[in-house]
Amino acid sequence: MSAQAPTELASSPDGVLALGDIDVAAVAALLARYGVTLSLLSDGADIPGSYWGAPEAGLVGTTVHARRDTPVHSVLHEAAHLIVLPPERRAQVHTDATDSTEEEDAVCVLQALLGDALPDVGAARVLADMDAWGYTFRLGSARAYVDHDADAAWAWLQERGLASAGRTLRLP
Repeated sequence: MSAQAPTELASSPDGVLALGDIDVAAVAALLARYGVTLSLLSDGADIPGSYWGAPEAGLVGTTVHARRDTPVHSVLHEAAHLIVLPPERRAQVHTDATDSTEEEDAVCVLQALLGDALPDVGAARVLADMDAWGYTFRLGSARAYVDHDADAAWAWLQERGLASAGRTLRLP
């Protein structure tokens, strides 16, 4: 992963970068490359398929639902769940896409890689926001997990053609 400098704290209530603080069209274009649609909902709207509830992103079929106050890391996490699924399984997804611990681990790495592919985001910001939001890892941080404890997740992503041997995102 490249090291892009994190942006200043955003308008999300918890200080994490929110979707409305970045170029939403760039997020939609990145997700579309993987056959995933981003649905931007109006402020205050219910978020269909949100596992944790608003402002967390939600999944229904091949669509990630979010509002402007949805954390970017949440959008990328949910999108990563769809990206790792075979296309024929995506249409069946509603709210919970996790198939296994291995998938969840790989999704945590993939969301950082997706962040690196977005202007004004970067993997460093996604990983810092994961920590701020409450993700927990045995080495103490998302960055430590990705850099030192995620070999199986990296291999899982490489087997599916989503990451290179150099530990970077493979874009379709």
